[in-house]
Amino acid sequence: MKIFSLFLLGLALACGGGGNSDYSLSKSESSVAADYEYIEEPVSELKVADEGSIETVEVQEQKIIKTANLRFEASNPEETHKNILALTQQYKGFIQSDNAGKNYNQLYRNMVVRIPTENFQLYIDAISQGVPYFDQKDISRQDVSEEFVDLEARLKAKRELETRYLELLKQAKNVKEMLEIERELSNIREEIEAKQGRLNYLQNKVSLSTVNIEFYKQTAETGVTLSYGQKIVNALKGGWDGISVFFLGLLYLWPLFVIALIVILVLRRYLKRSKKKASENKS
Repeated sequence: MKIFSLFLLGLALACGGGGNSDYSLSKSESSVAADYEYIEEPVSELKVADEGSIETVEVQEQKIIKTANLRFEASNPEETHKNILALTQQYKGFIQSDNAGKNYNQLYRNMVVRIPTENFQLYIDAISQGVPYFDQKDISRQDVSEEFVDLEARLKAKRELETRYLELLKQAKNVKEMLEIERELSNIREEIEAKQGRLNYLQNKVSLSTVNIEFYKQTAETGVTLSYGQKIVNALKGGWDGISVFFLGLLYLWPLFVIALIVILVLRRYLKRSKKKASENKS
């Protein structure tokens, strides 16, 4: 009976311990869940930070070549020329070329002006203020950003390659290796110079815009008035040129002169013989 009572008591204690164990387990699970939620917050913040860094994109400056072609009529070409020179100096540009001329019924002037790109539109607007209308007004913009970036990347790669070859040159063991490395270095440096030249050209075109200006004035004059002395000189020169042409023409006809001379000699001989026979018959 005592043994049975002890068995029941042990069974009751076992059931009570199992309940406490379940409680302990559930408590442990909740603590782990709480810990997991605590750790999860920084992860989400890092994710947001990562997304923010991805959205931060470096903006590459555009490389634009700007060119303008202007053609218009000017009532006073000299004043227009002075005004363009003043505006060019005002907007920190320079005259690349300046040519004037005259054709049948027109006085004209062609100018090529280089202007800093930041002053390009201001310069065009300033010139346009004194022009009622343009025969031609073309403004073009060429984006060379892609070529610019490509050249810079290729230059960087070529310079790194040049550095590696220079290191190899120091480690060369014989003359043959040195000559081979120097040959490769020469080719690499030629490519570097070509790409650097193209890059400098593009940089110049981007930083300094080109403005081609042509203005003209219609005129009723049909020719240039010459002085009397100049006319005499031209007449003497023309006469001498005419005589020269005449003698040159005679030289071209020398075969005809030879043939004519032979014909004349043959005729004279024939006539002499005819006369001689005629006198003999009479006698």
